[in-house]
Amino acid sequence: MKLKLYGGHFDVERKKTRLHEIDQLQALEGFWEDAENAAKTQKEKSILEQSIESFNFISTQFDDVELLVEYAEDGDEDSLKECLEIHPQFVSHLKELKQKATLSGETDPNNAIVSINAGAGGTESCDWANMLSRMLTRWCESKKMKVKILDHQYGDSAGIKSITFHVEGNFAFGMLKSETGIHRLVRISPFDSNARRHTSFASVFVSPELDDSIEVEVLDKDLKIDVYRSGGAGGQSVNTTDSAVRMTHLPSGIVVTCQNERSQLQNKQTALKVLKSRLYEQEMEKKRAEQNKVEASKKEIGWGSQIRSYVLHPYKLVKDHRTNFETSNAEKVLDGELDSFMGAYLEYNSLSEVNNE
Repeated sequence: MKLKLYGGHFDVERKKTRLHEIDQLQALEGFWEDAENAAKTQKEKSILEQSIESFNFISTQFDDVELLVEYAEDGDEDSLKECLEIHPQFVSHLKELKQKATLSGETDPNNAIVSINAGAGGTESCDWANMLSRMLTRWCESKKMKVKILDHQYGDSAGIKSITFHVEGNFAFGMLKSETGIHRLVRISPFDSNARRHTSFASVFVSPELDDSIEVEVLDKDLKIDVYRSGGAGGQSVNTTDSAVRMTHLPSGIVVTCQNERSQLQNKQTALKVLKSRLYEQEMEKKRAEQNKVEASKKEIGWGSQIRSYVLHPYKLVKDHRTNFETSNAEKVLDGELDSFMGAYLEYNSLSEVNNE
């Protein structure tokens, strides 16, 4: 059975076939000896099981609603009442299934690497970058995803100049990719003694954590590696050894830093992983830009290209400029309630791909 959603298909039979193949693989002698491959396969199995379970649930609900509507049309008031009670749940589950149908990209199921950078504006932008970090972290926590900070640079007076963190969870990249771009904040500044309104900007870039099935070649001659002492409060070795790493990819100009691992070697390995993820997503953006004949979602920090605005004064409004989805409940959005924005983006992105086919 195929359920058509947003121009794509949720092919449950294909998913069941793949799940059966995985069960057979896991039964083979020696399968679990390759821990990395076994973990990757188990994650795929978990995603498939969740998808099939969601499909079965919505199919059952659909049959129930259809039957209740039939009875209600014959004058059964109890059936009408029950139908009205379960209909919102049906719509909610259908929306969730539609989201899963749009997450069909090669790296959508992967973990994510999120980088946030403050724009021009000093303390204001550093505080805004910190607010965005909290917003995205709260969303991750609400989805039971694990967040691990890889690098952070504090602002001079408040907030953060930049932060990079790793997000572990099913479809972490597929969902968080909607946040890539420039975010604009308008508010009365808490740092302005004259209580004037300020506009601040910060950029978010999300890339997928890559597994061994995707190869990204990085040559030693293309890397410049600097080591320095870790900054900020921390463990016993912080500020005593040159364990932090700054890795520059000379051909692309991409710079990544890592300071939160235990040793310089671990920081180098993590920085290289982040670099490969950034390079991969950069190439994917180039391909999308060619297909759509528009600039890819990651812009240089030129502040006329924001993807979303958060207005806290003189009124409250959060608006996504790509999808035109908006809400006046700015506090909840900043507290991590991003599902509606992510869902609107996934639908918008899916329809764009269909129109370009």
